[in-house]
Amino acid sequence: MSSDNARVNSAASTYRPPSDHYENFPVASWFCPPALRAPIAAIYWFARTADDIADEGQNAADRRLTELAQYRDDLHRSSRGQPTSTRWPDVFDPLGPMIARFQLPVALLENLLDAFEQDVRFTASAQRYRNDAELHAYCRLSANPVGRLLLHLYGIQDSVSLQRSDQICTALQLINFWQDLGRDIANGRWYPSVAQMERHGVTDADLQRDQPHAGASRMLATYASDARALMLQGAPLAHQIRGRAGWELRLVVQGGLRILDKIAALDHATWRSRPRLGKGDIPLLLWRAFGPAKAGPEHRP
Repeated sequence: MSSDNARVNSAASTYRPPSDHYENFPVASWFCPPALRAPIAAIYWFARTADDIADEGQNAADRRLTELAQYRDDLHRSSRGQPTSTRWPDVFDPLGPMIARFQLPVALLENLLDAFEQDVRFTASAQRYRNDAELHAYCRLSANPVGRLLLHLYGIQDSVSLQRSDQICTALQLINFWQDLGRDIANGRWYPSVAQMERHGVTDADLQRDQPHAGASRMLATYASDARALMLQGAPLAHQIRGRAGWELRLVVQGGLRILDKIAALDHATWRSRPRLGKGDIPLLLWRAFGPAKAGPEHRP
């Protein structure tokens, strides 16, 4: 084992995010190619910690933005091989060597920070997404860079694969929004667009009551249908990538689709109840992951 991998794997045994996070999908799991677990873990910890800076605790928005700026500065220093601050050693001690070793595109990591800063500003000012195009633009910063970073590690850069990766990642982000609708609204984060709420006759109060609402269910059904279509458009990528990486992605895709099944079973009323995956879903996810392969070029990471 290389010293860089040893450093990251050592951090894996001690790292704990500032809050108790529920994850739908495996991170650096057994299915992930062993040689890539270290960089994938380093990317995840970078994103997870930045998300905590933006969302967790009681800090005011100005303080959060200041800390994210400091975090960005440490990213730049880390990417240049320079000493970083002592604030986040569990993040940047592993990440710096991974950036150098795998030539990770720093611009994609910065996109994630742009998204977290946008979240802070929107929440602080009670700003809403005016339409779904604006919401998807946010996903291009908050979700799509992760998929592109993984494809970079797999050595895949063709335009079709990048597009499919973006479709999967945007779908996953949207699914997370609709799964977490009640929790996000309680924390002042609103992801349904103004245009969709007006179209379905939904008010803020409708999503803040533990009561059925036909218009809100229709709105969430529309959103869920759009996310499913986007996921299915990108899904062939999981069959193009050979080996463990492909199996990892198949499970991620099926996990997202399963959450949509659970949302539908709630009549899409996720402002009332939050669906989640459990151990009982694992056999179904595995069975679905063994579905027939789609046509397309195969990549061998």
